[in-house]
Amino acid sequence: MTDVRRPWLNTALGLLIVAVLLFPVYWMVNASLQPGGATLDTGWLPLNPDLAGYRTALSEQGPNLVTSLVVALGSVVVSLLVAVPAAYVLAKFDLRWANVVLFAVLISQMIPGIVIANALYSAYADLGLLNSIPGLILADSTSGIPFAILICRALMESLPTSIVEAALVDGAGPVRAFFSIVVPVSRNAIITAGLFTFLFTWSDFLFALTLTTTEEVRPVTLGIYNYIGAYVNDWSSVMATAVLASLPAIVLLVAAQKYVAAGATGGAVK
Repeated sequence: MTDVRRPWLNTALGLLIVAVLLFPVYWMVNASLQPGGATLDTGWLPLNPDLAGYRTALSEQGPNLVTSLVVALGSVVVSLLVAVPAAYVLAKFDLRWANVVLFAVLISQMIPGIVIANALYSAYADLGLLNSIPGLILADSTSGIPFAILICRALMESLPTSIVEAALVDGAGPVRAFFSIVVPVSRNAIITAGLFTFLFTWSDFLFALTLTTTEEVRPVTLGIYNYIGAYVNDWSSVMATAVLASLPAIVLLVAAQKYVAAGATGGAVK
């Protein structure tokens, strides 16, 4: 007996699942626009929207948003500067210890973050990197570099060696061939690695909590955590801060989704 599928039923089921998944996001935006600020009295629709929560969030959490943005962008730069050349070496150079390095990269991603944070705290205390943006950038790069190496290496392994050899025959040196040929061809994987490194750093809470003890350098994740205790009766400001903190991630995911799809599957087929 032939299975008769109903497209409208599948569509309705898909819309229902999407609605359930997106409902917390809607409620966050809805609560941020409420004039009262108490979630127990929040209506289903913001019939009388009020932007007071956003004004409070920008005035109180604006510096923390800037700190998170600087740290995230810095972590992307550091991670890619280290990971992209490393991925190329591991993919194309005949090194006997390449598999050992890859195994170490995989193992590094299995280490609990609290172990790394505690170790970094002791080292940072001696180096004077506590409560500093460079310290947070280096700490967050420990998550971005291994992931970027794995993503970029998977694609670089599938690159034809002949295109690099052709550049060398034409007179380009190894460094120029890398930046002129390998990097442009690996664009999708590099963008994917950079995007996820940004998201890792932007949503980091553990390193921010462990390596910062003052208000001068405080990422927005830690700011929201402290904000809840200070403004527990004004949830519109808390939700407004959460909405503002979500915008960079949403914009980047929407803008780079085609690169992410191509980069994630670029090395699947040789």
